[in-house]
Amino acid sequence: MQRILTLVRHAKSSWNNSDLNDFERPLNSRGLKNAPEMGKRLADVDFKVDLIISSPAARAITTAELISSELGYNFKRINHNESIYEANLNTLLHLVSSLNDNIHRVLMVGHNPGLTSLCNYLSNAKIENMPTCSITQIQFSVNSWQSINEHSGELLDYDYPKKLKM
Repeated sequence: MQRILTLVRHAKSSWNNSDLNDFERPLNSRGLKNAPEMGKRLADVDFKVDLIISSPAARAITTAELISSELGYNFKRINHNESIYEANLNTLLHLVSSLNDNIHRVLMVGHNPGLTSLCNYLSNAKIENMPTCSITQIQFSVNSWQSINEHSGELLDYDYPKKLKM
């Protein structure tokens, strides 16, 4: 049985309002452009998702909503998961391993450095730093999310806004 975990780092956020705390920071104009663009890139390759999970931070939720719109995924079904915000590798691994096995394709929107660490741990990727609004897709040949472990996945794709499409 195939399982696919798609990791999305939130789009570029704004630092213009110093009164806002980190959790409340919105996307800036580049982020508001990049998120739908990346969602469209996924839609263009007939990307399917069973569940979208996102950090509840403003910049992550907005990214998730903009991407979900391009995919035809109802944004009201996005799972807001507080454990993703400021999560380390172990927290993210626990979240993934606790996913319901009836779900085969998950898209998770979160933050660095956790997402880059998770991608490199689960696959043989050697990504130094996932840029804002980047997407990695990792495929697993397992019957249960609990069966994933270090380097058990295969990196299928790594895309980001500034990557040139041929």
